[in-house]
Amino acid sequence: MAPVIPLFGASRPPQDAREADARTREADAEAGDASPRDEPAWHASWIDDVAPADVPEDRAELVDEAEQLLLKKLRTRSLSVREARAALTQAGLDAAEADALVERFLGNGYLDDAALAEQLMHKAVARKAQGGQAIAQSLAQRGIPRDVIDAALAELPDDESDRALEFARTKARGMTGLDRDVALRRLAGQLARRGFGSSALSAARQALDEQVPARRPVRFE
Repeated sequence: MAPVIPLFGASRPPQDAREADARTREADAEAGDASPRDEPAWHASWIDDVAPADVPEDRAELVDEAEQLLLKKLRTRSLSVREARAALTQAGLDAAEADALVERFLGNGYLDDAALAEQLMHKAVARKAQGGQAIAQSLAQRGIPRDVIDAALAELPDDESDRALEFARTKARGMTGLDRDVALRRLAGQLARRGFGSSALSAARQALDEQVPARRPVRFE
């Protein structure tokens, strides 16, 4: 389930702050202040650690729109940092603007490559019966760094060879009518396509060996 992400900025400052600012401006004018405060208006993409001056006024609206677009995407689907940065770039932000927003989303926990890798890995194991090679490939396609992928795979709760054998057993039951060599090639191929790598052939052999009584029934004359 995608996380529910609240907006972390308001399009305008609180009413009290606006009234206080207005009173300050009036006092400056009455006192003849030669340098009245002329700061750009607040917008949703700024939070406490980012000053309004960091974003030119003519880019503020674009940055705000890009932020809202990214929030909308994250409400429906978790994104990797690379995917988030690509979405911001496509929305028209330059590299520095995109990096600033990504850093803020990271700081607020809205982007987390490690958490996304773990989520995708467990889905691949539980629903797709995939091996490590296939999982690593799918995570890389989502833009997750290799070191994060390796750390996620290291946290798998079971042994890959056991999962390969479990999958092979389910498929071997439907191959009892095939020649042994044909069944072995087919079963090993299925395991390899699911990313089980070096464990594919040994798992296929063991699963087929366990089916020998079913494949070759004893005849009594």
